[in-house]
Amino acid sequence: MFLSTQNKIRWRLLCFACVVVLALIFAGIYWFDEPLFMWFRNFNYSIFKYVGDLFDAANWLLVFGGLTVFVYMKKVIKAGNVKFNKWFNIKNFLLNMKTTNVFLIFCAVLSASVIGEFFKVCIGRYRPVFYEALGITGFNPFSVDWAFNSMPSGHTLAAFAGLVMVGMLKPKYKWLTWTCAIIIGLSRIAVGAHWPTDVIFGAFIGMVTADFVLSYARK
Repeated sequence: MFLSTQNKIRWRLLCFACVVVLALIFAGIYWFDEPLFMWFRNFNYSIFKYVGDLFDAANWLLVFGGLTVFVYMKKVIKAGNVKFNKWFNIKNFLLNMKTTNVFLIFCAVLSASVIGEFFKVCIGRYRPVFYEALGITGFNPFSVDWAFNSMPSGHTLAAFAGLVMVGMLKPKYKWLTWTCAIIIGLSRIAVGAHWPTDVIFGAFIGMVTADFVLSYARK
């Protein structure tokens, strides 16, 4: 979204998007998060639980981390480098893997997840369960407790990082990857795990991270 065909980050567009996202977050916290959340809760279908379990950030990292190792082993064996020191050489690994699709997806999801965890802890937003059970909302910054790590949505940022990356690598499937990422994000509201602005922030982190990872890899 923010990466041009010349492999350059569109900084003006990115800065404008940052302002828009921040405005939406503040508007959501003070205005539309609660009513919109309650509306989405009417669509709490059982399939959304399975969607959440399937597209958890840990599952993304496990699957694409495993595929990265498999592809690397295949490349090393094919090249005849079967010695132990060749297998576990970081320089050799990056040389062989830095532009492979599975590694790029893995790096995008990993980077987005690390950034997301940082914001989760620093922001410390109460999860919607407090609102549904007690009618309260708020913030408890610098808490590592799951209950206070609502913003941003981890599932959403992982889904957008991975699926936006797939869409950039395979442009003809972009419509499908974006559709799936949006559905995953909205499902997190429907199941009561996140506020709408948690999902907006998570989606933004995911797509921006995917752009930067691909831009760096192509240099």
